[in-house]
Amino acid sequence: MKFLISLHINPAVLDALTDEEKAAIGDGHAAFIEALKESGELITTQALVDPSQAAVVSVRNGQPVVTDGPFLEAKEYLGGFYLIDCENKERAIELATRIPDTAVEGLGVEVRQVMFADGQLEA
Repeated sequence: MKFLISLHINPAVLDALTDEEKAAIGDGHAAFIEALKESGELITTQALVDPSQAAVVSVRNGQPVVTDGPFLEAKEYLGGFYLIDCENKERAIELATRIPDTAVEGLGVEVRQVMFADGQLEA
């Protein structure tokens, strides 16, 4: 079963961390990635740029409208994700608890099963 583990970032929370705390989070992610590679459960992981560098695209009256991001003014934004393949939701949650962000109040980690990919329904 495939699961998306999304990382929700609050810049104010990150700004309040010490350099050592930020380094520990980075080291924790590196260790988590290595463990997922070793177990064969990692499909991919990506980190995203700050929403201020995003573009919001819509079509109105047949014409594209592009504005600078973010789409919504919010305290939190999607900062990155892990796409994993594991046996069940309980295992996905178990893996998510190893992500260092879970130990920082104000950062969010969400686990959601992938419903379909490449047009194929997931079981």
